[in-house]
Amino acid sequence: MVLAAIDIGSNASRLLIADVKGKGKNVEFSKMNLVRVPLRLGMDVFKLSKIGPKREAMLINTMQAYRHLMNAYGVEQFRACATSAMRDAQNSKTIIADVKKKTGIPIEIITGAQEASLVFKNHIAEMLSKEHAYLYIDVGGGSTELNFYVKGKQIFKKSINIGTIRLLEGQWSENDWNQLKKLVEEKIVCDLPITAIGSGGNINKIFSLSKTKEGKPLSIRTLRNYYKQFEALTVPQRMHQYNLREDRADVIVPALQIYLQIMRWTGAQEIYVPKIGVADGLIRELYTHVKK
Repeated sequence: MVLAAIDIGSNASRLLIADVKGKGKNVEFSKMNLVRVPLRLGMDVFKLSKIGPKREAMLINTMQAYRHLMNAYGVEQFRACATSAMRDAQNSKTIIADVKKKTGIPIEIITGAQEASLVFKNHIAEMLSKEHAYLYIDVGGGSTELNFYVKGKQIFKKSINIGTIRLLEGQWSENDWNQLKKLVEEKIVCDLPITAIGSGGNINKIFSLSKTKEGKPLSIRTLRNYYKQFEALTVPQRMHQYNLREDRADVIVPALQIYLQIMRWTGAQEIYVPKIGVADGLIRELYTHVKK
């Protein structure tokens, strides 16, 4: 069965096409293609409260391309979801209607709570030590999703309106940081040591740059070192020295800032990076729905 998921985020959109095989607990999700387009909808929304004509045209062109790719791969079912930027955009309903008319792709705006749940459909913590509690941290362009598990049970789930694009645009104050710190220190508490599990394009890039072996965690010291290195460079310098795209080079510093602050407040010394995201959760949720 070939399934597809479209994740329209604040910084980029992604199309994930997967071949799903097997039954029951032996189901395998094999990635056939993953396409990322840096739409950067949040650059409009977090300044103007709406998506401008240029980015709307980019969105429609991207969805048309995704439609052609899904047809080429023989996709049987798909689901398209939009997150923080589209949630905040005053003209999101009009744009969604336009996309549906021109591409045939219906876009669903999901809540922050739904977004938080989707990232954690992958059950990564089940394969890790039971001697630790696990905090999933998914940092996007417009929001950060936290999901805290202790002994396999979900203790706390929250979507917070802090993201890389919001930080770049100055949409986050010192008071906001203080409120977030208070929330984290009140809700993410247990007797077990806490280990982080990170998702999002920026933490994936740091993991790749670090050349850490698959399945091994990054230390908070490693993240801190990369933060210091990147912060000391201009965006063009980051692009040149680390071979980064511009739309990655400008957001990687605020992303690291978010991961580091949350890990520091919770005492987490390590972060696993399984390279999962909203699109992966969408594929799994879609498969469950189709089977039913």
